[in-house]
Amino acid sequence: MIAVIDYDAGNLFSVKNALDYLELPSVLTSDPAEIERADAVILPGVGAFGDAMDKLNRRGLTRLLREQAGKKPLLGICLGMQVLFEKGFEFGEHEGLGLLPGSVERMAPDGLKIPHMGWNSLRFHNPSPLLAGVPEGSYVYFVHSFAARTDAENLCAVADYGMEVPALVAKGLVFGAQFHPEKSADVGLAILRNFGGLAT
Repeated sequence: MIAVIDYDAGNLFSVKNALDYLELPSVLTSDPAEIERADAVILPGVGAFGDAMDKLNRRGLTRLLREQAGKKPLLGICLGMQVLFEKGFEFGEHEGLGLLPGSVERMAPDGLKIPHMGWNSLRFHNPSPLLAGVPEGSYVYFVHSFAARTDAENLCAVADYGMEVPALVAKGLVFGAQFHPEKSADVGLAILRNFGGLAT
């Protein structure tokens, strides 16, 4: 069972629909007991970093996610990926979950529009089980104005958008996708299927 965290930060139902399509058992929940029982966790999200952290804090989920991250696979998607880092600088400085080293800062691509919106290809760095069977150069769908800065050892894939954009990151059982796998056609479904395969 995959727990898709419901913390009023959007993007829930497209993720749930993709998991249903893949026949991966999942539940939308903010119940700590249900999250603890789950075999894996997905943290989706759209919006602003500080607002997302406030919502997680108000629901008492921040500490729980930090505890569960070392015990079972956790995938953050878009804003859900960004809050996995130590800090975010959207409308001020905000503390993140601290599950991945680094910060999230406003993008400054050379001569290109913000937000970064549309399809971009993946260039692989470090191996990841989420990329099994996914050809390098595959296209995935992005919508974001902020991007992570992290150590090279945590980069699994990047995209080029006037700068190197961390697209898929990982440390241990913690994974983050800046793109939307649930909106990335067959490539995104393959990545979600691979994540589901990590749940035991």
